[in-house]
Amino acid sequence: MIFTACYTKLENGYMGQLLEWPEVITEGDNIEDCRAMLSDAAQEMALAYDENGREIIKTPFYVETLPINIKKAVAVNVS
Repeated sequence: MIFTACYTKLENGYMGQLLEWPEVITEGDNIEDCRAMLSDAAQEMALAYDENGREIIKTPFYVETLPINIKKAVAVNVS
């Protein structure tokens, strides 16, 4: 099966998650380590699903760029 992996840079490495299978999530020291850990986590999750008679169903998702104008918070004096 082919999944879409999403990696997030953390302070001490990377977090990886499969977009179509959000329960599969892990961390690694670097991107290569995270990729390997994510693949292993998916294998382990697939085994657990099989042992429990569950079918792997890829969650459909839609990806788009979404421009958002972030406004800075304005301090309010309440005295």
